[in-house]
Parts: sequence; C-alpha cells; structure tokens
Amino acid sequence: MDNFGFIHEKLDIKILILFVLRRLPGTVDPETLLEICQCDGGIGYFDYSDCLSELVESGHIVEEEDGYRITEKGARNADTVESSLPYSVRVKALRLIEPVEERLRREAMIIARHSTDEVGCTVELGMSDAKGEVAHLRLLCADEEQARKIEKRFRKNAEGYYQKIMELLCE
Repeated sequence: MDNFGFIHEKLDIKILILFVLRRLPGTVDPETLLEICQCDGGIGYFDYSDCLSELVESGHIVEEEDGYRITEKGARNADTVESSLPYSVRVKALRLIEPVEERLRREAMIIARHSTDEVGCTVELGMSDAKGEVAHLRLLCADEEQARKIEKRFRKNAEGYYQKIMELLCE
C-alpha cells in the first residue's frame, strides 16, 4: 500500500519531529508526539520510531522518564531546516500542537507532590502564573493514599481550588 502525504524520507521525518518538539514548552509523552507527527498520513510507525531513536542518539532530543524534549542542538538545527517542510504539513502540525502546548503550559504552572519523613506524609500544592507564584500550600496527610488523591484532584482543578480558598479567606 502506498503512503499518502508529503513526508516519506527519513530526513523529512526527523525535521518534522524537531519542528513539533521545538514548539512545545516541555517534555511530551511518546503517544502524543507520534499522534502529532502522523498529521501528514505519509509516516509509518517504524520509520518514525527509527528517526526518533536516531535523534536521541545524535543529541538532538532527550528521552526523559515522561517523554521527549528538544535540546539546544536540536532547536538550532530545526530552526535552520524546518522551512523545508511542506507548508500544509506545518499547518496541520501546528493545529495539533496548539492544545498540547496549552496543556503542557498549564501543567508546568501547577505543583502537586508529596513526601514522607519522620513527621508523616506531607503534600505540597502550588500554582504559578506568567508573573510568578500565586499560591503555595503544605498539608500533613494521613497517609500516601490520601496525598495522592489530593494531588490528583488539585492537578485537575487547581484554579477552582484557588478560587474557593480566596473566597473563604475574603468572606
């Protein structure tokens, strides 16, 4: 079966991967990166996977625990060559990048983690905006299970919890 789309060569696939990662504000999970890079319809999974591995080996991208991010070297090279991608592919990729970019920016502004020490289990919650930290809260929890529940709920609706706290404090 013939591949549709404009992207078929390994070099073009690598340029597309760098194009996508260059526009994301942090680490992106492998599934999301694959989904965005398949925007053209001409990229097969195995070619994509080979190109991704080669970019990691060459130091253009870094594989972290939760996904991939571009390096300075990768960003510099992407800036030089990304205009060679067909315009229609860039537009499709940008459309798919937009919601992912927004989600990553939001996640970067929310802190929700816990730690256990001699006192017990403590959960730390925080929120930032473009100007700096908006809220920071440390709570002692009954156990790690409770801490994980609090973290999950806070990540899901940090803005709502901030609003409720402000309302309670300003009454």
